[in-house]
Amino acid sequence: MDWLLSTVEQVVSTDTLIALTVLSLIFFVGTLIAIPFILVRLPADYFDVRVPRPWMENHHPVLRMAGHLVKNILGAVFVFVGFLMLFLPGQGILTMLIGISMLDFPGKRRVEAKMIGQPTVLGAVNAMRRKFQKPPLVLAPDL
Repeated sequence: MDWLLSTVEQVVSTDTLIALTVLSLIFFVGTLIAIPFILVRLPADYFDVRVPRPWMENHHPVLRMAGHLVKNILGAVFVFVGFLMLFLPGQGILTMLIGISMLDFPGKRRVEAKMIGQPTVLGAVNAMRRKFQKPPLVLAPDL
């Protein structure tokens, strides 16, 4: 067992391991707070691909561009952190779903609908919404 510890110490310093542990705990606690906060406030038809979701369309073009830039950066961070949470403690799939919903790319709505349409994910989200007396999410029927 000592050889394993010495090998790990050679590859990664103790300070790095402590920093990664603290960062993992911060992400874990942060997602326990942020995920319910976000998912409970979404409209019930948010993931229905038949309902348009315009964002900042009535704002000045410069403000709209800045808003999209910030939203996409935050979305990329959520997707990255969600991916890490697949291997570390946390709600990886839900965090990635929120990140994807913030990003702008072709076919995004279908990817979101596919992710939220998984029975375990939809069940977890709707159970969370039920606790806060919110209606369950509505998804488009398969076409």
